[in-house]
Amino acid sequence: MNVNLKYNIVLLFIAVLITILPLMVIRDSDFAGTDDRAMDAVHEIDNDFEPWFTPFWEPPGGETESLLFAFQAALGSGVIFYCIGYLKGKNVTAKT
Repeated sequence: MNVNLKYNIVLLFIAVLITILPLMVIRDSDFAGTDDRAMDAVHEIDNDFEPWFTPFWEPPGGETESLLFAFQAALGSGVIFYCIGYLKGKNVTAKT
């Protein structure tokens, strides 16, 4: 097995561990995000408002939502910059 592949697998495992560990450790955290503020603003306008649907999974705390959002952003930027690096490397090797 290639050394770089082992290194990447270890880094991926650490990234997943950093993401999942707080989900298991932090319970009942209180963090008001934009979703909560938007719901408060809607209720100020119309007290009888009923949501269209309810989520099938409710995270254990507000910080969990922030963690999942940050993970989604990191994953997306990782994919984008991997593609940019791949195309740049492909362009450099094509010139030589």
